Amino acid sequence: MKILITGTNGLLGQKIVYGLLKLNAGLKPLGKCEWPEVKNISIIATSRGENRLIEKNGYVYESLDIEVKSQVEAVFNKHKPDVVINTAAMTNVDACETQRDECWKANVIAVQNIVEVLSSLKSQISDPQLIHISTDFIFDGEDGPYDENAKVNPLSYYALSKWEAEKIVQASKLKWSILRTIIVYGIIDHASRSNLVLWAKGALEKGQHINVVDDQFRSPTLAEDLAQGCILAALKGAIGIYNISGEKTYSILELVYKVADYFKLDKSLIKPIKSDTLNQAAKRPPRTGFIIDKAKKELGYRPYSFEEGIEILEKQLIK
Repeated sequence: MKILITGTNGLLGQKIVYGLLKLNAGLKPLGKCEWPEVKNISIIATSRGENRLIEKNGYVYESLDIEVKSQVEAVFNKHKPDVVINTAAMTNVDACETQRDECWKANVIAVQNIVEVLSSLKSQISDPQLIHISTDFIFDGEDGPYDENAKVNPLSYYALSKWEAEKIVQASKLKWSILRTIIVYGIIDHASRSNLVLWAKGALEKGQHINVVDDQFRSPTLAEDLAQGCILAALKGAIGIYNISGEKTYSILELVYKVADYFKLDKSLIKPIKSDTLNQAAKRPPRTGFIIDKAKKELGYRPYSFEEGIEILEKQLIK
């Protein structure tokens, strides 16, 4: 099996590559699921620019900008992947609101390119599969947590772009699966971006006062768990929509309190605020969260708790 991953300089892409490398070595990746025994997966890692993974062996790396169709054609024709896992996206919600052209290119045009090129290779690849990552933000947050059949109502341009991409994937004649997720956190090689856990930990360690919303509710997802969902979907040839997130839903304030408790930091530095005081460019859904029963039943997906996730993150930081 040849698996091509887009966006491998990002957090999720890196975790997928490292998980597949472990499976190829006969080892079990980080994850609570029952891992199938597989070997000899050909891994093609792709991202813009140079490879930023620390581990350079055991896979092929190709520089690829999926917004440029000719580049997608060149790389896909060269490797003829059985599975494409698309982790690349513009995910800064406020930037998407103000930089709409860039958002549309990254989140919609790029997906159209992947679908068209992979579809054109169907005569050369037996039943190619596309696994695409989406988001809880496609919902309006009025009645979360959501299952896979819930009604979509995007509130922001980012959310709209991700929903349009979903529709492109679903309308294709490819074997496809869409994995929707929520607030992904973890440790990345050569980190250039933070996430909720690292932001809260870093600010509180410096003694900084932080404002945290108490009226938004999410199910945080450890990056290794989302990678687990992607790999299981690939190995099992999954078809359809799957919710891949943590199991429990918390307010953002609760999550930051849990980070403070775990690292024994001063919770008095945390000031609860309401979302409407932030004057953010993009509107956020108040309450999402996912029902993950389908992924547990069909994929064998088993996520870590948020507390377990923080412990894993701490060990990786020390390492």
